[in-house]
This record gives sequence, structure tokens and C-alpha cells, in this order.
Amino acid sequence: MKSSESFKSRLLGLQGNLLSFAYQLTSNREEAQDLLQDTTLKALDNEEKYVDNVNFKGWIFTIMRNIFINNYRQTVRQATVVDKTEDLYHLNISQDSGLSTPEGSFAVKEIHEALNSFSDDYRIPFNMFVAGYKYHEIADKLGLPLGTVKSRIFFARKRLRDELSDYAR
Repeated sequence: MKSSESFKSRLLGLQGNLLSFAYQLTSNREEAQDLLQDTTLKALDNEEKYVDNVNFKGWIFTIMRNIFINNYRQTVRQATVVDKTEDLYHLNISQDSGLSTPEGSFAVKEIHEALNSFSDDYRIPFNMFVAGYKYHEIADKLGLPLGTVKSRIFFARKRLRDELSDYAR
């Protein structure tokens, strides 16, 4: 019984550090709190698996990291769309893309044309961002400074907004 109380008090003592780590992983306060809650619950459920001579803090942080990775993989799997059209036209278009109406289909075509008129320097980072990559991931993949990636995405958005201003009305 005494070791169970010690386990719980050590776990409670790490809550602040765990929340900071969760925020680093998720970059979102609510998701970080959810991750902290999931980690705490999993640690309590698996208390009997903890061995006293193992680094407690490392064990708990590993649980959190694994939960985050599993959640991320599940999210990616759920977001995967298989495009069975011959020209892959629907690939990476959200379900609520407006393709169901002639006007919406025309608008999507114009957006693609506008994007294709951009140079690779702007189109590639913008498309990666729209596909769900984070700024730092885009910077790493393209070998560019983070600020350059952010500014290119900003200017691509601005140019798209200007070129497609008719749709805003």
C-alpha cells in the first residue's frame, strides 16, 4: 500500500513537467491537457508494471511520447483518402470541397490553376502546409530557414486571396 501512495505522489509531482512536454509535442494547450490526462490514467492503470529500480520520470515520459505517437498515427490513418478517379483529381481535397456543385467544381479548378501559376518556391511550401505539415517540418524537408517558409506561405496566401477576390463577394 505504501508503494502505491509513493507512486501516486511521484506521478503528481511530475504533472507540471509532463504538461510542458505535452505542450511541446502538441503545440496546443487543450490537446496537451488531454495528453497529460491520458498519460496519467495509463500510468495509474499500469502501476504494477513499474519496477522500482527504473527511472520513474523516464518511464512516465516514454508513456506520454508513445501515446502521442499512437494518436498521431491514428489521426493520419483516419485522414487518408484513397482517390480512385483516373486523373487523381480528388486527391487531397477535403470532403466538403464544394465539388458537388458545378460552381464549386469550377472554383476548385480556378484555385488549382492559380496555385499552379506560382513558382515552386511558393507553391511547394504552400501545398505542404495545406496538406498538414507544420512550418518546421516544411523547413526541414526543403532545407530552408523557418522564417523563409513562413513568409512564402504568407505571400502565397495573400496572392491567392488577391487572385480569387471575386469569390469573397
